[in-house]
This record gives sequence, structure tokens and C-alpha cells, in this order.
Amino acid sequence: MDLGITGKRALVLGGNRGMGLSIARALAAEGAKLAIAARDETALANAAVELGAAQVRLDLSDTASLPAFAAAVGEIDILVNNTGGPPYGSALGRDPADWEESFRSMSLAVIRLTDLFLPAMRQNRWGRIITVVSTGAVQPIPVLGISNTLRAGLIAWSKSLAPEVAGDGVTVNILMPGRIGTERVHLTDAATAEREQVDVETIRQRSWAQIPMGRYGTPEEVAAVAAFLCSQAASYVTGSIYRVDGGYVRHV
Repeated sequence: MDLGITGKRALVLGGNRGMGLSIARALAAEGAKLAIAARDETALANAAVELGAAQVRLDLSDTASLPAFAAAVGEIDILVNNTGGPPYGSALGRDPADWEESFRSMSLAVIRLTDLFLPAMRQNRWGRIITVVSTGAVQPIPVLGISNTLRAGLIAWSKSLAPEVAGDGVTVNILMPGRIGTERVHLTDAATAEREQVDVETIRQRSWAQIPMGRYGTPEEVAAVAAFLCSQAASYVTGSIYRVDGGYVRHV
């Protein structure tokens, strides 16, 4: 199926590894003109060579640098907001600095970058904005108190933004992966195992038992949904949450 995005200019944050890299691969395969951004310059350079993509280093915690970053990237048609996660831990008793730093890099940076790239999309009457969150935003994960909170806020922001730009041909959606077999999920399993003082395999088997499909998803399965949301075919899809979780979240 031709998704109608050949030649569209796409920027994938965190496009150097994990789900971000898989999303970048899917967009590149559809003919998008790709740029990727991340903080790890070595992994970024390796991914850029593989994808034939432009690369721009980005530290989301340095919000003052975002206008210069956006200027360096130039106009885009597709923005995939995909950020890393904060330190592990509960929601209770966290150092206020942890909240402030995580909000700056996970929430404020996403909002600010979207604001910077939106004017060109609106002028061109075509745009796709996808923000990657986590099922923890609707079904909290015990060891990810800060992440659960901030991801939920991004859902509300995305839903608020969507109607403001819908008339300009710009769609704004949330992509919500469940437990996907990435380095981050393996680290989360390890953190949970340490907290409960059990082995990692016990945590993994317990996780699989909670997922109706009985396994972790793959980054490629997430990327396929992301590519659809970026497509011309998804032109009437906005203000929505797309879960890719194997049935893990039990509410409608």
C-alpha cells in the first residue's frame, strides 16, 4: 500500500535506536525525506548512515537550544516526538529537581518543538504530528512514577492541540506502545526485579502473563502503526490515541 508520503520531510526524535529507529526505517521505506535527532552522537551517526538520513544532535533538556535546532532542521511535514524516559522510581518523595528536569526534557521540549515546526505545516496545509507515550499514562507502571505522570499530561496536550490545527490539514495523534521488546523495557524489568528481589525471568514471565498475546511486541509492529498515522490515508484521523499493546490495557 502506498502511504502517499514519498518526498515528505520527516523528523524523528530519538531516531537512533529502539522504537524511534524502527519508525525512522518505516518512514524511509515509504520514501520520506528523513532527518533524525538524538543526543548520542555515535549511535546517531550510525543510524543516519543506515537510513541515508540527515542527522542533527539534540539535547531535549537544553530547551534554550530548541529554536536553533529547529532552524537547522528547516521546514518539515512530519514530526515524531519520541523522547527517552526519566529515572526509575515511585511517584512518592521524589526530589523536585527530578520532576523539573524530566518535565523540561519530556514535556516542555516536545511542546516547544511542536510549536516551532507547526507554522510551516499550517501554511502548507499538510502536517502530521505523532507523540509517543506509554501505556503507563493510563495504567500506571509502579517503577515509573514520573514517566506515568508526564506522559499523561502529553496526552491532554495533544488532544487540546488537535482541534486547533485540524482545519489546516495537520493531524495530531498519540502513539501508545505497550510492552515492546526494547532496551528500555528490559531495563524496566531489571528495575522491577531489583525492587522485588526476584530474578528478571520471573518478572518477564509475569509480564507476558498480563498481555493477552503472551509476548512483548516488536519495534517494527509499533513502527507500522506510526507509518499509517503519518500517511495520506490517515488524513481524517486526529486527536486520537493508538495503542499498540497486544491487549495489555484492559479498559476501552
